[in-house]
Amino acid sequence: MQDYGKRVLIALLVALCISLLFIGGTYSQAAELKKELPSEFIWPAKGVISDYFGTRGGAHKGIDIAAPLNTEITAAGSGTVSKAYTSATYGNVIFINHEGRYETVYAHLNRMLVKEGDFVQKGQLIGRMGTTGQSSGVHLHFEIHEQKWTVNKAFALDPLAALENSHTPAAAQPKEATEGSMDSYVVQAGETLWRIAKRANMSVEELKQLNGLASDLIHAGQVLKVAR
Repeated sequence: MQDYGKRVLIALLVALCISLLFIGGTYSQAAELKKELPSEFIWPAKGVISDYFGTRGGAHKGIDIAAPLNTEITAAGSGTVSKAYTSATYGNVIFINHEGRYETVYAHLNRMLVKEGDFVQKGQLIGRMGTTGQSSGVHLHFEIHEQKWTVNKAFALDPLAALENSHTPAAAQPKEATEGSMDSYVVQAGETLWRIAKRANMSVEELKQLNGLASDLIHAGQVLKVAR
């Protein structure tokens, strides 16, 4: 009976040790991931944060920054332009490789001002904000990937977490007006441009022109500028 009790006690001690090792390993991995988040990046554009990392059922692997058409887009960090082309989804898009450690993505641009192979400095103008590709309004879709971008975006990082130590431009605060005579309105589920325009005493065309919209399509969570 005593031998049985000893065996049970030993089994429990072994299980406890394994659990502690697992927890310690998980903590170490989480700490290492946090440690490896880039700290050298700066905000690539001024505007309103209109969508966040992990939304749309986890499929949104970046952040969206909305601002007027042709707002300046700058390199978040120094590096080499690895790709610059027109995609059916990203529209006009630029990829920048940062010494093989990270790759940043700048999508839906109206204009691309750099080409593949160019070396760019942090803060250098690389393009102008637009609404090309699968986009329902003028904004920059910005992504950060560890090492490099992949089709399944397996190495995507939350840009807000990576930029937490960078000074946030006043205009990049969520859901704030970008101009003194304008308000920012967050589209609710089921709303239409016609309803929003009517509430703001504007025409649909005025609302589309103000926000650089090519069509009447809008989505919940999208930020629109409306007349105050």
